[in-house]
Amino acid sequence: MSDEEYSESEEETVPEPEPQKKTEGDGDPEFVKRQEAKTSALDEQLKDYIAEWRKQRAREEEDLKRLKEKQAKRKVMRAEEEKKMAERKKQEEERRVREAEEKKQRDIEEKRRRLEEAEKKRQAMMQALKDQSKSKGPNFTISKRDAGLNLSSAQLERNKTKEQLEEEKRISLSIRIKPLNIENLNIDRLRLKAQELWDCIVKLETEKYDLEERQKRQDYDLKELKERQKQQLRHKALKKGLDPEALTGKYPPKIQVASKYERRVDTRSYDDKKKLFEGGLVEQNKEIIEKQWMEKCDQFGSRPQTKLPKWFGERPGKKKDGPESPEEEEVKPADDDVEPVYAEEEEEEGEEGE
Repeated sequence: MSDEEYSESEEETVPEPEPQKKTEGDGDPEFVKRQEAKTSALDEQLKDYIAEWRKQRAREEEDLKRLKEKQAKRKVMRAEEEKKMAERKKQEEERRVREAEEKKQRDIEEKRRRLEEAEKKRQAMMQALKDQSKSKGPNFTISKRDAGLNLSSAQLERNKTKEQLEEEKRISLSIRIKPLNIENLNIDRLRLKAQELWDCIVKLETEKYDLEERQKRQDYDLKELKERQKQQLRHKALKKGLDPEALTGKYPPKIQVASKYERRVDTRSYDDKKKLFEGGLVEQNKEIIEKQWMEKCDQFGSRPQTKLPKWFGERPGKKKDGPESPEEEEVKPADDDVEPVYAEEEEEEGEEGE
């Protein structure tokens, strides 16, 4: 089946459109006018909307353009600020590096100066020891040193880093090892220089051996003295009735102020128990007695004061030259002040009267 035949069959099958029915208002001219007026009003309103939209679009485009210009200006300003900041950071970094180098150089100079002084002291000490060994025999006296100073120096040595130790070693070697000027020397002078260096090596090795032997002797003497001190402390502890190793420790033993077999646990602190052990119980009893005495004195001073009644026209306790007390001040003895008389005492008095 060809395309032409297919199109012809489609044209044959399409139904014909029905004729449009006429409405009631098609023939009314007033209705047509109203429709045209409504259409024209809608067109005018649409034109106003389009014009307003175009104005709004123009304003938005202007605002967008202004924002883009402002953004471009800000980018330029930010680039300038970043450039200035980078320059300032660079200057600050250069200044910091320069200060670090200066500080490092000052530290190196200070270390060199201290090492030179230490080397001079070492040379003087070696010379003094050599003179002493020539003049006297062996000396077993151990000089007492400041433990805090040794501890601080040891701590400083432990806290040093590997780089610092290498730097100190390099500075020390630069001080001890002198440069060799052998550029313009002939064969004989070179031989003399080599012999001089060999003698220096022999001297240093001899000093090293002497120092090692001296250190061994001092270590042995120190161990022997420590052992003697430990034996003395053991005997002292045994005399006091303590454990033999009580006084050989780093700290002295605590005083036993209470028996360990007590049934009730004492909640007092060690200082309080030590005070009681050293005679504080007597003081505590004195304080308790003094407190009770003060309470009694206060109680006696705060008792009510009452005058005694007259006895045969005269008040008891009245002095000869004292004035007469007025009658209205006389106070009868209270019932509590009158001494009670018991029945047994009355019977005894009656028998005595008979």
